[in-house]
Amino acid sequence: MSLAPPNSSPDAQSKRRSLPPEYFEDLYAADPDPWQFETSAYEAKKYAATLAALPKPQYRSAFEIGGSIGVLSAQLAQRCQSLLSVDVCAQAQAHAKKRCRHLPQVEFEIMQVPHQYPNRTFDLTLVSEVGYYWGRDDLLKAQQQIASHLEPGGHLLLVHWTPLTRTYPLTGDQVHAAFWAQVGTTFRSLVSQREQRYRLDLFERL
Repeated sequence: MSLAPPNSSPDAQSKRRSLPPEYFEDLYAADPDPWQFETSAYEAKKYAATLAALPKPQYRSAFEIGGSIGVLSAQLAQRCQSLLSVDVCAQAQAHAKKRCRHLPQVEFEIMQVPHQYPNRTFDLTLVSEVGYYWGRDDLLKAQQQIASHLEPGGHLLLVHWTPLTRTYPLTGDQVHAAFWAQVGTTFRSLVSQREQRYRLDLFERL
């Protein structure tokens, strides 16, 4: 990932719009695994930390926003009675479907959150490495959708890269700060963890 030059401040980034589906279609057309989800030791360690942060051994109904090629989806599915994984890129999701073809509890849909959202509730929502692709307005809409579709006592897990990246509308820290602003009214914090290149926050719906 390319780091932003000095004039690409977080404040300037926050005025930008969400990245369009075409951005991801072009990435996956050039490389079926553009972030090395399958092979990166960093990603494998982060996935292990993501799953370890979940306090329940099993979830009844989980929602994964931005499932990509399904590497984390396949691991998360072991903890879920049902898992809905969505993405904006059909090419990426085709790989995810193939990877998870032996997991009948996993369902896939092409969906552009927050402009589209499932008409059901969940006891777990995972937002991993996707929130900084939203512009500020879409982040606020996503917060509303996530909160209204998360059952009381349900868990929201956020995991995001934190260094500044030139092409993204927001930073990982800005995404997490937006949800932290809802602590006490909508969520309570259960876990907050910061590593060298990413942060993880687990919230519970009030």
